[in-house]
Amino acid sequence: MSTFKAPKGTYDLIPPQSAVFLAVREAISGPLKRSGYGYIETPGFENVELFARGVGESTDIVTKEMYAFETKGGDQLALRPEGTASVLRAALEANLHKAGNLPVKLWYSGSYYRYERPQKGRYRHFSQVGAEAIGAEDPALDAELIILADDAYRSLGLKNFRILLNSLGDKECRPVYRAALQEFLYGLDLDEDTRRRAEINPLRVLDDKRADVQKQLVGAPLLRDHLCEACKAYHEQVRELLTAAGVAYEDDPKLVRGLDYYTRTTFEFVHDGLGSQSAVGGGGRYDGLSEMIGGPALPSVGWALGVDRTVLALEAEGVEPALPATTAVFAVPLGEEARRTLFGTVTELRRAGVATDFAYGGKGLKNAMKSANRSGARFAVVAGERDLAEGVVQLKDLESGEQTPVALDAVVEEVRRRLG
Repeated sequence: MSTFKAPKGTYDLIPPQSAVFLAVREAISGPLKRSGYGYIETPGFENVELFARGVGESTDIVTKEMYAFETKGGDQLALRPEGTASVLRAALEANLHKAGNLPVKLWYSGSYYRYERPQKGRYRHFSQVGAEAIGAEDPALDAELIILADDAYRSLGLKNFRILLNSLGDKECRPVYRAALQEFLYGLDLDEDTRRRAEINPLRVLDDKRADVQKQLVGAPLLRDHLCEACKAYHEQVRELLTAAGVAYEDDPKLVRGLDYYTRTTFEFVHDGLGSQSAVGGGGRYDGLSEMIGGPALPSVGWALGVDRTVLALEAEGVEPALPATTAVFAVPLGEEARRTLFGTVTELRRAGVATDFAYGGKGLKNAMKSANRSGARFAVVAGERDLAEGVVQLKDLESGEQTPVALDAVVEEVRRRLG
């Protein structure tokens, strides 16, 4: 046993389970790559103020969950708790919004960190794939991102997820709703923390998951009843585009999400097979975030989908993603000469694009063939001194057990032919 273990609330990705995570990441990023989104990668830590301004000082993420620390040089940094603020910061710093046509379309994948009570589906270290479209205000862009996420989930074989949709209004109509909501909340029996939240960002009280709070929120004013005509028209266009694309959604007038920067379109992907932690991803429009962190006005929209949560959703539905074979051919040398020769053959096969492994450590035939079977390979290439003297190797089909001699200089071509 090792002296050390993974920190509480974290996990290690190890084979074969790690292959499922890779398949999920590939499936989510696939539609983005086909839609003009370029890959971006940001540091695992940023200036604390980036998240305080961008995510919101009143959010649980900033007040309770961030891993913040001071460097030896006195800088106040934090492990990133989410991706949007970092991506927008990087885009602004690199002046991507000045480089050509807007929107700037970016996708990313990485680990994020929040200090919270660990439970199934909620970790202190978690993985997400996200997408951001920066610098354009267009209902088609909002619809595009929702459609791409829907396509990604369906490509994995997921069926039992739902898309919740709402509009949070804009700087014109939201203040009117905020005042009406605050008036309602001040009449409730709320604890001190929740009452403080109602003063700073009352919409976040609607996102409170506690049953005693939700019970009191029955009859709360709804944002949809306070939307201005421009926001109503914008939201209706998003809904029409989703319907035309065959993407089913549910209008959820209480959906607000947990971050301060959202405006207008907001959405969440939920899976009912995950229990209380039902959200597998979400996002929305954040037209004022660029200005909040010191940039120009850049209306933008994006989402982040949880890789961990998506894997749990697949398990809940009993869906096993199609995974590429880690090994197609396993080479088994019998003797030192065969070892040198087959190692060269293994290199040739790999360079030809065939996933190939080798019986390392001088194993005997019996143990080497056990390793070949455990590897999941379709074929074994076996050679001893007599085979090499005849200029052949034995190609064994590990499914049928059939074994045939193949000329040494024709192995690569024959293997590729049989694998199709």
